[in-house]
Amino acid sequence: MNKIDLFTGFIIGILASLLGSFIFITFFTDYTFLAGIQIMKFEGKLGKLITLGSVLDLVAFAVLLKLNKEMMARGVILAVIILTLLSLLI
Repeated sequence: MNKIDLFTGFIIGILASLLGSFIFITFFTDYTFLAGIQIMKFEGKLGKLITLGSVLDLVAFAVLLKLNKEMMARGVILAVIILTLLSLLI
């Protein structure tokens, strides 16, 4: 059960980051989501976009801790660590 909760938290973290990136591109740029991703990659700002998208992971982490879902909260932290390493490599 713990591995499933950890994996569920990881998926929640990845989806929250994607949602945060989508919201940022949609509201703060004039591009569509896929065009915005391509333009950010071309300009070398994709890592910054991933970082801005990860702000919603804080909300997911706080909600999971409030609901006493510690293993899912650890999965969110694991997603943040993976995304950080990914943004460093990009």
